[in-house]
Amino acid sequence: MADIVDIAVGAGSFTTLVTAVQVAGLVDVLRSPGPFTVFAPNDDAFAKLPPGTIQTLVQNIPQLARILTYHVVPGKLMQADIKKLEFLTSVEGSPIRLDLSDRFEVKNATVIAADIEADNGVIHVIDNVILMG
Repeated sequence: MADIVDIAVGAGSFTTLVTAVQVAGLVDVLRSPGPFTVFAPNDDAFAKLPPGTIQTLVQNIPQLARILTYHVVPGKLMQADIKKLEFLTSVEGSPIRLDLSDRFEVKNATVIAADIEADNGVIHVIDNVILMG
């Protein structure tokens, strides 16, 4: 099995996320043993951001890193593990609201592919970039 970064690179639908992780200097962290749960916005999710947002974030590395680490939770949490929870605490430190009543939702995003296992955790693909606050 591959690590979280290798799976994201190999999928081909996370080019923006992979580039952002590289720019923010988080590749080594996401290749470490973890384990981590990553709520990974796909390229379509990043495309929904207002024009210029990604360029602004790339020029503000601390803010980019903060947003990216908000998408990561310590531990390997499969959808079944999350089912009864209302919140998770991100690596960034802020709570992430969960709603599994109808669909698997994380803050303002819907999980469109859950439980993609990696050597060092699990990836849940989401349809929106989630932000603190």
